[in-house]
Amino acid sequence: MLRIWGKLYKNNKIIKNEVSISDVVKDYNENLNDCITDLCYKMDIERPYWLKRNIDEYIRRNKTIFDENNFINKIDFDRFIIEELKEEKKKK
Repeated sequence: MLRIWGKLYKNNKIIKNEVSISDVVKDYNENLNDCITDLCYKMDIERPYWLKRNIDEYIRRNKTIFDENNFINKIDFDRFIIEELKEEKKKK
């Protein structure tokens, strides 16, 4: 199961945030793609383009930041941040 938290920032404040879960038996990239598609739909924004820096950052930190350089159309927010939420281990 993959859980992705998406946040839209404007003037350093969160203006929207959503969590998307993909638990379909697919490979990681397909689940990530499904989560991002779902987040963009829920937030009513276009899908961002992944640049090399986004790929590198996501691999390193399980988090990346999209800005106006990742979108074709003008955006009405400053940043779209996605972050993978890890499962917490249950205490016995």
